[in-house]
Amino acid sequence: MEPWEMREWFADFLEALNRHDSDAVRAFLHPAVRRAHLPAGADAWIADYEDLLHGFPDWQWKRIQLLVEDDRVAAHLRGGGAHTGTFAHRPATRTRVSIATFGMYRIERGLIVEASGTDDAAQIRAAIA
Repeated sequence: MEPWEMREWFADFLEALNRHDSDAVRAFLHPAVRRAHLPAGADAWIADYEDLLHGFPDWQWKRIQLLVEDDRVAAHLRGGGAHTGTFAHRPATRTRVSIATFGMYRIERGLIVEASGTDDAAQIRAAIA
């Protein structure tokens, strides 16, 4: 993909995340996607994503900066929402959480095949502790 296509692709991915559409998010993932220090596979990714939405039903991502090089996308995002449900076995605290996150994605044929970056779940758990 050309750099402008990768930017549009990422905008579509982010929009699917913000719509809370697990099926649409899955369409961006290779079935065997590898994630640094996390279980591999699209099913594991979606399970983590749905756990986030269970705890933070209003969670939204905002793109701060995006860099594209060859088959890679580096994204600086800000995510946030209110903790009104159970997340990571912690009951709702009603705390408003806002985190900065950095992710690196390798894309093949329009699918994320590798992902690494900051540990969002650890940041969120710390914010609601």
